[in-house]
Amino acid sequence: MTITVHELVYYPVKGCAGIRVDSARVTATGLAHDRTFMVVDAADGTFRSQRTHPAMAALRAEVLDSGAVLALSAESTGPLRLDVVPDGPRREVSMFGRDLGEAVDQGDAAAEWFSEALGAASRLVRVVPGFDRDGWGETPGKVNFGDAHAVLVTSTASLAGLNARIAARGDAAPVPMDRFRPNIVLTGDDEPHFEDRAARMSVGTAELAYSVKAIRCGVPLVDQRTGRRAGPEPVRTLATYRREPEFGNKLSFGAKNAVVREGVVRAGDPVSVYGPAGG
Repeated sequence: MTITVHELVYYPVKGCAGIRVDSARVTATGLAHDRTFMVVDAADGTFRSQRTHPAMAALRAEVLDSGAVLALSAESTGPLRLDVVPDGPRREVSMFGRDLGEAVDQGDAAAEWFSEALGAASRLVRVVPGFDRDGWGETPGKVNFGDAHAVLVTSTASLAGLNARIAARGDAAPVPMDRFRPNIVLTGDDEPHFEDRAARMSVGTAELAYSVKAIRCGVPLVDQRTGRRAGPEPVRTLATYRREPEFGNKLSFGAKNAVVREGVVRAGDPVSVYGPAGG
């Protein structure tokens, strides 16, 4: 049985659309450029997410010119190309009620674009040079503006298992993988959720170590193409078999990982899995 990389996705702006790539550099904080930007409330610096602004899913941001340019596009507003400000005016930002310190403001044009697209006064910020934030879990690692971990890994087997259960109910369409916003999707093993049990993974020339199962909120209810809520699936079916008692019976799908060896990963690369996690 050969496990390979099926898909690679990075999310330049936390909460906004993912960019699928054929290869990616894996840094200590995850795929290159992943969640290095974040949209915040213009008044108090609190992060914005699909939990409260599902329309973010349909806002596309792509890093160009080796990180020097951020290209924004959406059906709801015109395109915008920004020269990235790696350092400059700063503002205090927070996530889940926790202070993250300062972030680099990306200017008024970006602020106006996101404010119009979301119908709420917003600013776009970037991690400061030397940003240093710890994750948590079995292997904590480092993280940018992700919720708490560097790399989210899922598998085609896990999605197939979920969609088989949804189909058995007979009243809902299958859900696509993008509902779970993974960074790396694996294929080749037909056992659902094998990624949960991998203590370590060699992926390309990088190595990942298990942190924790990916606990899900309401974001999987958001159609990632339209930016609109489209429940009750997959949450309704996940609730029948993926509750996690150690996390207050919240639901899980996928595994969050830390980067323990930087490298390069490409679609089609073989993956070596070592386990079990949680030992």
